[in-house]
Amino acid sequence: MPLAPLSYESHRLVILDQTRLPQEAAQIELRDLAAVVEAICALRVRGAPLIGTAAAFGVCVALRGCGSLAEARARAPAALGALRASRPTAVNLFWALERMERALAGLREPGWFAALEGEALAIQRETEAQDAALIEHGLALLVPGARAITHCNTGPLATGALGTALGVLIAGHRRLGGLHVYADETRPRWQGALLTTWELANHGVPHTLIADGAAAALMRRGGIHSVWVGADRIAANGDTANKIGTYGLALAARAHGIPCYVAAPTTTVDLSLPDGAGIPIEEREAGEVAAPRGMAVAPPGTAVWNPAFDVTPAALISAIVTERGVHRPSAPGGPYDLRRELGRAPG
Repeated sequence: MPLAPLSYESHRLVILDQTRLPQEAAQIELRDLAAVVEAICALRVRGAPLIGTAAAFGVCVALRGCGSLAEARARAPAALGALRASRPTAVNLFWALERMERALAGLREPGWFAALEGEALAIQRETEAQDAALIEHGLALLVPGARAITHCNTGPLATGALGTALGVLIAGHRRLGGLHVYADETRPRWQGALLTTWELANHGVPHTLIADGAAAALMRRGGIHSVWVGADRIAANGDTANKIGTYGLALAARAHGIPCYVAAPTTTVDLSLPDGAGIPIEEREAGEVAAPRGMAVAPPGTAVWNPAFDVTPAALISAIVTERGVHRPSAPGGPYDLRRELGRAPG
């Protein structure tokens, strides 16, 4: 990729502003807590794993000017609260902030700030390792020449590393050869049209952009090998929250006998939730639908419902791929037992 989605050097947090892609690849420095929160809310930095990494470094940015560890601990609750309130669905955000909060509680003078930065850097490095391992497992589900559909954006832009679902497809084209990716446009923010096509072009992967509503018709024509999506939160039974439109895509895949795979790191799995009913779904402002990118497409005053995510039942998901392996339902069409498979207690 020409520019890193996120970098942190010499106490400076710099992101690639994804709202300006693909027309312009522009980096911006997030100089204070307010800028970090705004960047997350405005989707300048996006993708569940990358949001978690950005939030971890956001803690460092917020506490950078503190003259002592005591001052940092006094200021931390407000900073953590602001970051937690930025986006409610992606559990990686909360996982990263809890980890930074625990790290802060265990720090000692002197050198506390360098140690805090070290924790954020460790989160970033672990994300890179998770992506690499996840992709290796995901490749076992592909075949040479596969034609796959993907929704939203799950490549390096979404994780800061190799990517999840899109990372599998990019690696599959390189290693197996002949892959062709059909990218849903992903309304109302068009992450598929703006970002996924840009990444596929950068990586030399043959691809075709389709309207969200065209996916089922494409499946009916035949020849689609699989559907690949990411996740923002996965419940213990495998119910998965992902970008709005994923549920309909999974229904269409099931109707046409096409496997639907979810690829996400274990940091996206929320074992505290038994099923998807408890996943908080972010609702965004009406203008994203009624006037996308500033162009009015509906009459003034039109009522709008704009959930950013939907929940796909585990019964529609053929397998969940994490860095630990390929997870299958406990019975065909049944729930997953991720608490047992991932080997850690809820929460």
